[in-house]
Amino acid sequence: MFVVQRRRGYVTDVQTTLRATGPLPVDQAWERYADLDRWSHWAPQISGVTVTEPAGADTRRLRTGLRGRVRAAGVIGLPFEVTAVDEAARTWSWRVSAGPVTLHLDHGIEEPRADDGPRVRSRTSPRTTGPAVVVLAYAPLALVALHSLLLDR
Repeated sequence: MFVVQRRRGYVTDVQTTLRATGPLPVDQAWERYADLDRWSHWAPQISGVTVTEPAGADTRRLRTGLRGRVRAAGVIGLPFEVTAVDEAARTWSWRVSAGPVTLHLDHGIEEPRADDGPRVRSRTSPRTTGPAVVVLAYAPLALVALHSLLLDR
């Protein structure tokens, strides 16, 4: 789904919501999100994550206020900040920037619906908001990653 959200000068922001389902149980899928060291295993566009704040124990797990850089395509380090995490609801949000461009992404893992079929054990419907040209270019990569996230392997 694509929604035109607002105008900032000449740049139109859009919001996309992608959907994916898979055979991986919900708790295991959430752990793939929550553990930063696992991101590069299921997201081909991510080659690593460096945490800059906060210092201390357990900085490799999602939590509100976490900041760092996500390496895209092995060469580009994009600054990010995790803006919300709700472990019980299995949801989290973050903001990723590249110069003047900022994307806002909301993620979550959900139980399957009754009409998903017997092989579906988890689902996700992340929402991305930002400049249209960036959000639309990112959508195919994100969709590949989401299906990989929910694979039982």
